[in-house]
Amino acid sequence: MKVRQDAWSHEDDVLLAETVLTHIREGSTQLRAFDEVGDELNRTSAACGFRWNAVVRNRYIKEIAEAKKERKERKRAASFSYYPPVRTMWNPAPPSQPAGSLDSEMSLEKVIDYLQTLTHTNQETAALQKKIERLQQENEKLQERNQELEKELQKMKQDSSIIEEDYQSLIQIMNRARRMALLEEEEGLPASTFKMDKNGNLERVAK
Repeated sequence: MKVRQDAWSHEDDVLLAETVLTHIREGSTQLRAFDEVGDELNRTSAACGFRWNAVVRNRYIKEIAEAKKERKERKRAASFSYYPPVRTMWNPAPPSQPAGSLDSEMSLEKVIDYLQTLTHTNQETAALQKKIERLQQENEKLQERNQELEKELQKMKQDSSIIEEDYQSLIQIMNRARRMALLEEEEGLPASTFKMDKNGNLERVAK
């Protein structure tokens, strides 16, 4: 039973890091890496995992990212490299290979992995297309609403302009009436009554 409890050396940490990075590149799991290092150093897998997560992992952030990138590139290359050619009457199987069989280096696991990747990509494309359509519909609605608001704004400006013109006309009429009343008072004439014609002009009402 593994019960080793001595301190980790620098060489132990390096071995742990290199093993974990190798497993990441090859598409394996960190648990398998911990098992491998545990067997090498006579430590438990849990102890190796704790050491990795608590201490070593933070020292290899960049290397971990590069290992994951390399794993992704390997997986993509393998998926396309080992995808079997379609056998047709124009592309028959070679004499050494029975028609309908897979290449010797081809495995069912790689085929399944490729199909899963293709399906996942198609699903992402369909979801993205739906999102684009929804955004286009929302954009059209916003444009229609913007046009409505523009029309309302123009109408408000026109109404405001009309009100301003009426107000200025009223001020002018009042000023003319005030001046005529003052003039009559100065001349000692009786105050006159005024009315406004349809063109907005003042007319004296005869008494």
